[in-house]
Amino acid sequence: MPKKNYIVSEANKALRIDKFLSKQNDNISRSYIQQLINDKKVTVNGNNEKSSYKLKLDDKVQLIIPQAKKPEIEPMEMELNVIYEDNDIIVINKQAGLIVHPVPGNWDNTLVNGLMAYSDDLSGINGVKRPGIVHRLDKDTSGALVVAKNDQSHRQLVKQFQKRETMKIYRTIVKGNVPHDKGTIDAPIGRDPIERKRMAVTKNNSKKAVSYFTVLQRFNSHTYLEVKLETGRTHQIRVHLSYMGYPVLGDDKYGRKKLKKNLYVDRQLLHAYILGFYHPRTNKWLELKAALPNDFLKTLGILGALYN
Repeated sequence: MPKKNYIVSEANKALRIDKFLSKQNDNISRSYIQQLINDKKVTVNGNNEKSSYKLKLDDKVQLIIPQAKKPEIEPMEMELNVIYEDNDIIVINKQAGLIVHPVPGNWDNTLVNGLMAYSDDLSGINGVKRPGIVHRLDKDTSGALVVAKNDQSHRQLVKQFQKRETMKIYRTIVKGNVPHDKGTIDAPIGRDPIERKRMAVTKNNSKKAVSYFTVLQRFNSHTYLEVKLETGRTHQIRVHLSYMGYPVLGDDKYGRKKLKKNLYVDRQLLHAYILGFYHPRTNKWLELKAALPNDFLKTLGILGALYN
């Protein structure tokens, strides 16, 4: 297993250990660094510390990066909507209801299981549970998602997402009539202080979050929106729109559970419509569009028939 050693300088003292290591290794996500800390692959002066440990001047830090293991998760044949593929990347139009990677309680029928059956070439940087996965979409969010076929592509793509060099444009239908044709939502997002499984707009332990919306069509008591992300916080669009009083249609977590029976909505109608990024090998800008799924189109049709 490769080992990396660091001595903490004046410039880095008082930083959290996970933030420091993420800063030193921009090809490794902070969440994976935290996982390595939990797995006791990180020591400070020979001792294991928590992710929240704050460094001191001249601390000796060692990071052990495990070799990528052969995946233990079973490949599963499934229909994948591939919208772009070459030797370095695959871009999928993910269906709603599909979890991206295995988690406790859901080890099978994930996108990773399907990808492993589809291709033998997936980046190993994220380890056994998430081969090739660069970013994610919520289970019930559909749309464009890029997967890395090799470690070089993975590193380059992760760097772009971290530096906000990617373009992420979503389509959604919300409850309520949004009065402004365009707008910016600039409101920090963090863990909900009361319900810890939810995110919320809050000033406490939060991060900057910015979303830009454009109204595409109004349907009396609903609005069809396009939303462009500047940042990529957990559940950002769902939290921001709910905070503004226009929750995503079908969103039980952040919205209203009671829906009109004639809309037949059983998930949050949020779709990653356009994903733009620089190709990890050629550096050519790619802008890939994921067609709207049938349930989204059906709802637009019903709303149009009801209100237009």
